[in-house]
Amino acid sequence: MNRFLIAAVLTLVTSLGLMAQKKVSKGEYEGYVAMHQATDADSRIKAAEAFLAKYSDSQFKAEAFYMIAISYETKGDNAKAMAYADQSVTADPKFYRSLLFMAKSTVAKTREFDLDKEEKLTRAEKYATDAIALALAAPKPNPQVPDAQWEGIKKDFAAEGHLALGMAAVVRKKYDVAIKEYLASIELGSSADAATMVRLTQAYNLAGKYDDATTMANKILAMPDAPANIKSFAQAERARAAQGKAGPAKPADPKPAETKQP
Repeated sequence: MNRFLIAAVLTLVTSLGLMAQKKVSKGEYEGYVAMHQATDADSRIKAAEAFLAKYSDSQFKAEAFYMIAISYETKGDNAKAMAYADQSVTADPKFYRSLLFMAKSTVAKTREFDLDKEEKLTRAEKYATDAIALALAAPKPNPQVPDAQWEGIKKDFAAEGHLALGMAAVVRKKYDVAIKEYLASIELGSSADAATMVRLTQAYNLAGKYDDATTMANKILAMPDAPANIKSFAQAERARAAQGKAGPAKPADPKPAETKQP
């Protein structure tokens, strides 16, 4: 289950719990729902900022900052996205959704030859590790939600954390660690995530495990609902695996020198 769908489910169970328990005012509840019903990034930012201005001490302050962060990510402004995610964690150090966001965003912006590579990856790994622990221990926002459903939601968030750890391991060129983390992410998730699977395929190739790469690529290509761009990556990785398994091409035999007949 992708991050936005997970968040939508969590928002639903939270809002239902708020109504049932009457723990917030009508205005705060309506402002909370408005943030999540906004149909585009700018509208979401506007709704979240209005919520924060009116309910600065709300128990959902961290979530409002998070909504602004993911909206700026959509707009391609990573600096603002990270700044608001950081404010979210400052408002609530246990808000694991922002920790997950910061983990993945930090890794995605880290390159092999960055002078501060180790600092950024260490920070990202801590974000992800903390988020996994917090997500798995998170209490239900609505007591009426079945335990099994809530366990599934928590595991989906934890899967995002393992994905971030796998991405960090690839940057470190620790491919066996990346494989382990990607497998954990896939196993925890409530449904097969083709994007994570193609990352796993790549990690298998980088580790020289070409048979495993081929098997995973074939699974992705057999998925009827996998996005076309993901299938394209899977095809490329399958070809890479075949090439890797075949080994380097042998140089052609030199042609014999031609001799002129007398």
